[in-house]
Amino acid sequence: QAWLVESGGGSVQAGGSLKLSCHAPGITHNTNCMGWFRQAPGKGRDEVATIYFGDGSTYLPDSVKGRFTISPDNAMNTISLQMNSLKPEDTGMYYCAAQSLDRYECNSDRWSPIYWGQGTQVSVSS
Repeated sequence: QAWLVESGGGSVQAGGSLKLSCHAPGITHNTNCMGWFRQAPGKGRDEVATIYFGDGSTYLPDSVKGRFTISPDNAMNTISLQMNSLKPEDTGMYYCAAQSLDRYECNSDRWSPIYWGQGTQVSVSS
């Protein structure tokens, strides 16, 4: 059984929107930090958004701030990523991640997650 399962990827034109979802069938305890990473072809995996469930605080890098929103869903260990005004450079495989962390580790660009999903592809054409 996979730790995390992503859904909602697809192909859109620049300026379009997509919503990704992630749930954690393989994790039976509460994790207080979840997030999204993406990996473009031939590049490393970059952090896109994180959320700390303890207080709802989030972290998004400047490259997606104002366009992407991460939010919790009703079920335990479930999140969504709303992506608006998509750009071709947003293309990549998007991975969901989870771990129990403190707020400062979660809402940083230095998180190295323990639990990963298989990924969902997002393709944005110009």
